[in-house]
This record gives sequence, C-alpha cells and structure tokens, in this order.
Amino acid sequence: MSAIIQVRNLFKSYWRNSLEIPVLQNISIDVEEGEFMALMGPSGSGKTTLLNLIAGIDRPSKGEVIVAGTDIGKLGESALAKWRASNVGFIFQFSNLIPVLTAFENVELPLLLTKLSKKERKKHVETALGIVGLADRMNHSPKQLSGGQEQRVAIARAIVTDPAILVADEPTGDLDKNSAEEILTLMERLNKEFKKTILMVTHDPNAAEKARVIRHLEKGDLV
Repeated sequence: MSAIIQVRNLFKSYWRNSLEIPVLQNISIDVEEGEFMALMGPSGSGKTTLLNLIAGIDRPSKGEVIVAGTDIGKLGESALAKWRASNVGFIFQFSNLIPVLTAFENVELPLLLTKLSKKERKKHVETALGIVGLADRMNHSPKQLSGGQEQRVAIARAIVTDPAILVADEPTGDLDKNSAEEILTLMERLNKEFKKTILMVTHDPNAAEKARVIRHLEKGDLV
C-alpha cells in the first residue's frame, strides 16, 4: 500500500491581535490508502485543526500536506474548493442536513456541482442511500428521521461523490449509544468493504476501537 495522505513538518498557528498561538508543531504523518485512522487527544490538542488541514478547509502556517498526490497548500482558493469537492467527504458531529429538503435532495447536493446528468445523479444518490441502509427513507425530511438516520443520510452525502478520503469529526458525539454503534459499524463497513480511507477525530475510546490505527495528539505534538 502507498500513503494517500502525507503530512510533512506541519506547523499551524493562529493570531490573536499580535499574539501568536501555536496549535500544531512539526507534525509528520502518513496515512496509507484504505486505512482507518483515529486521532485522539484532549480538547485543544489540535485534532480538529489537523483534520481541517488535511481536508483543505484550513491552510498550514508551514509544511506540506499532500493528499492523493496533490500538494494542497499550493492550490489557489477556487482550485482548492474544486479539489475538496471531488476528493474529500465530510462527516461532522451534527448531520447539518437542510430541513426543507428530503434525504434524497440532501444527498444530491454535492452532485449539483458536477457535470452529471439528472439521471446519473439519481443513480449515485440511490446507491449511496442504499449503502447506508436508507433506500426506503429517501423521500423523508430530516424531521421524519431519527438522529442516527440523519447521520446516516449525512454519511451518504459524504460518499456520494466517491471521494478519495473521508474525514469524520466526532461523528458519534451527538448520538445515543445504539445509534453511535450503528454509525461506527457503517464506517467500519465503508473502510473494509468499499476500501475507503477514513480519518476520524474522536474523544470516545469505543469509537477509536473501530479504527485500525490510533494516533494521539497532545498540545500540538503527535505522540
């Protein structure tokens, strides 16, 4: 296997007025293609910042982030947005579904930025909802779904473009125990059966156990 994510000598600081606040310090990490990696650590350790840098949501202060052969730090804003749309699937703590749209329409949203025809979009959406076990709920609105089902729709939305990597930030943080277990089992299946590379930030040791590799961040350092 080869590394689909290569992070080299990564530093990230934020500025508050004239005060520099270092968040990540000299991070280097490889994530193999098809890996399921959990990033753990206390609040403020830089887990989400690292995830956002790898996903192209944020930019490094120094260092390189190479994903699927692209040094994303060298991309302009529009090129980066285009790269993100086709290469990264996002799963957050909250499903962030649009309440006035059906499950089908929520999942279809990322495809509206592509050149796919309406017929092709329909096929992709139905496949994604089928994978997450919600083919029979595609015409339901978010308020007609349980919390776990909403998160599964969000996962369908994340995979509908067939991205190179999935990034998940506390994907079970807002769910009860049973729903959380369902989501983790689904993510495990996406990794094993569909060979998706998954990078997951979590506080939960039970969630981290589903990953094949666990890395810890403490005060901006990878330990």
